Amino acid sequence: MVDQRDIDFAIVRRAQAGDQQAFGLFVTKYQRRLARVVGRMVHNTSDAEEVVQETFIKAYRALPAFRCDAAFYTWLFAIGINSAKNYLVKKNRGPALVPIAEGENGFVAERNIDTNDPALTLSSKQLAQRLSSALDMLSDDVRQALILREMEGFSYEEIAAIMGCPIGTIRSRIFRAREVVSAKIGPLLEDSSFTLANG
Repeated sequence: MVDQRDIDFAIVRRAQAGDQQAFGLFVTKYQRRLARVVGRMVHNTSDAEEVVQETFIKAYRALPAFRCDAAFYTWLFAIGINSAKNYLVKKNRGPALVPIAEGENGFVAERNIDTNDPALTLSSKQLAQRLSSALDMLSDDVRQALILREMEGFSYEEIAAIMGCPIGTIRSRIFRAREVVSAKIGPLLEDSSFTLANG
């Protein structure tokens, strides 16, 4: 069975050899996922699009120096996160997060919500507001680690590579983040069937 990392490396080698269409495969493959991560940092769709475009331009220019000693997508996402941070510094504002809808993968287990039931709709909105508030309480690095793990499904090893720090640091950040989120939304969870993911 062919590994995804091997497929990416094959595309990298094609692009490095002068195949101008090869890099376009990466844009198609990773653009939406990168836009989700960046969008949660810059809080604005047009800003996120600009950062994603800048990320791919930087990656394309740096591709000749890429040595395939790390997965391509962790390298790409590291460029994306750094580009988003730099973009926010230039705009003189700190990272902000788009409010999280209820049932989004990782934080809140999905369930069918009866939209005709005002009590359930209100409960879901309160949960989303509390979750967004909890995320705003986290430092940038802690929040980014949690987003990459819980919302995007990256492994601890991948997050460590993306964020450029030891895996123990990533585990510690995610543990702290989960504690903050649990404390903030715990009272609501006790009154509902929502559950916080711990995987």
